[in-house]
Amino acid sequence: MKKGSALILGISLVLASCEADVQDSAKQQPLPYFGNHDIQLVKQDDGSMLADTVYFEVPPFAFTDQSGKEVSHKNYDGHIYVADFFFTTCPTICPVMSSQLSRLQDKLKNEGMWGEIRILSHSVNPEYDSPEILDAYAARMGADTTYWKFATGDKNDIYDQARFGYYLTALESDTAAGGFFHSDTFALIDENKHIRGYYDGTSTSEVDQLFIDIKRLLQEP
Repeated sequence: MKKGSALILGISLVLASCEADVQDSAKQQPLPYFGNHDIQLVKQDDGSMLADTVYFEVPPFAFTDQSGKEVSHKNYDGHIYVADFFFTTCPTICPVMSSQLSRLQDKLKNEGMWGEIRILSHSVNPEYDSPEILDAYAARMGADTTYWKFATGDKNDIYDQARFGYYLTALESDTAAGGFFHSDTFALIDENKHIRGYYDGTSTSEVDQLFIDIKRLLQEP
């Protein structure tokens, strides 16, 4: 091999190694935390005080699922889950969002992560979306309702959960298609109820990124 070719090969290998190191480092970076943060002082064994960050947690909730049973925060204790807001008569983005969640469900199943990772879809029109209506919708979407729950309940409680629980929007609107306005966003929640990511639920590439970030969460200490 000529010296010039050997030099070029050597440089290429170094650059490839550096690129791999950067990619590995990026993979090890934890996902961000969303929501308000607090700082608390924790007393150490030696009597000194150490500042510790307290991250926002999704508040407790209790709704009714597609089978008429209670679905609450307890169903997600120790589990990563994806939350969204929709309604079954939505004429625009909801079918797309639900199809993307169905695709995510299949990807999780193929990786053996289904059950460890769960999905919770809240209806923003709970007065119409009864458990029976939600159950039929879930069947149309190919949802495995063992771990993908569809929530209905008190309208104000659901709207408050969107606003104060996930920092998302859900409300009635005379100008919105179908009479309701809601975020087209999927929220990624870790096993400690911290919000770790937001993704456009109508975008295939963003839902693919959501899947990647779920795997990153599973690798966090």
